[in-house]
Amino acid sequence: MSVNYFQTFFLKYLLSSIGVFVCVTISTAQNKIELTGTVFDEYKMPIPYAAVGIPSKYKGTSTNDEGVFSMEVTKENMSDSLEVSSIGFSTYKVKIQDFINNKTKTIVLKEEIVMLEAVFVEKTIDVVKKALKNLRKTSLSTVHQIDMLYRRSSVEEGKTRFMVEHYLNIMDYGPSDFKLEEVGIAEARKSADYRFAFRKQPAHAVHVMTQINPLRKNINVKDYEWKRLDDTSYDGEDLYIIIGRKKSQKKFKEENWIKFYIGMDTYSFYKVEVSRHASEFSNLKAFYIYKKDRSGKLVLSYHNREANFKTPISEDKRKLLKLKTKNVVSSYRHEAIVLNIETNRKKFDIKNSISVSKDIGDYNISYNSDFWNNISLPPKTKFYKKSIKELESIYGVPLETQFNGVNN
Repeated sequence: MSVNYFQTFFLKYLLSSIGVFVCVTISTAQNKIELTGTVFDEYKMPIPYAAVGIPSKYKGTSTNDEGVFSMEVTKENMSDSLEVSSIGFSTYKVKIQDFINNKTKTIVLKEEIVMLEAVFVEKTIDVVKKALKNLRKTSLSTVHQIDMLYRRSSVEEGKTRFMVEHYLNIMDYGPSDFKLEEVGIAEARKSADYRFAFRKQPAHAVHVMTQINPLRKNINVKDYEWKRLDDTSYDGEDLYIIIGRKKSQKKFKEENWIKFYIGMDTYSFYKVEVSRHASEFSNLKAFYIYKKDRSGKLVLSYHNREANFKTPISEDKRKLLKLKTKNVVSSYRHEAIVLNIETNRKKFDIKNSISVSKDIGDYNISYNSDFWNNISLPPKTKFYKKSIKELESIYGVPLETQFNGVNN
């Protein structure tokens, strides 16, 4: 058996002997201000994955699945407008200084009424064709740098047993290009590895995120049956909600679909959802949310996906773990949050550029606790909280102890 396998059982004692060395640095830059708040609808329900930011400065984040957001601004941003937008709601705008002065840090988005013409004459498939044709015009297609927080949790038998977090610098030409131009791992940290089945991805997970995005795959619209499901709105524009089901896979027809949220005026893609049942042992659900930049072009804001599969394990491991089946029920949970976009080439800074194709968990980057303690991270999502709770429950080792023990 491998060393990693034995680490599954004995890492508790290794980490306990290392001890905890947490260095917390308080930023002395008085210019930095942390904005936090919660976004609700008119019925006091939290709005998940809403785009929050300052479009004029390419600065932004998104709410988590509980509607909470957090972002860092400076005193120079006090006169800028904070904009909050989500599909189906009117965009909310407030001066940052006014938001700071408010006693309650809540934002209420009002539902936007869709006003459609009485006659709908355009064929659904033609809407999709036109939107794909205009993708380069409607999205940010000039070279830009994306600063992204990327997380992947490895789940086995219903429990998170390994987690990786990367702060990435990405050079990209937007969804009209089929691949990312360059990826750098600026900072990284990973938990203890408690897995007993080791399934690897042949490339960094952010490349997989790109490869499965229908907008980047140059899909043949004729391979799908397209149907208009509903209408909604985003940032003052009415949207079509259109679903396409793959014609060739009759057996999994209901599971294999693509859903687009397309602007009626601009033919822009505001949201993309994917559900694919690829085989007996594997299925995938994913979505991509886009927001407008200061020029009105769409850029990625948030991505989430989960891929489920079964991983075979050796007979020796089955006996040791007292498992009756030959396969371990496994899944990868992914989350990508875009924190910043830079369009000025002179300010591009891609750190630790990667060229080797290997699994996200196989990159060894020194753990910088100062960076992770001081960066303005978005609020923890339910998925992230669940992963932390499960990792700490296996042997009772705090996650921070795992970070310090494993990465150093």
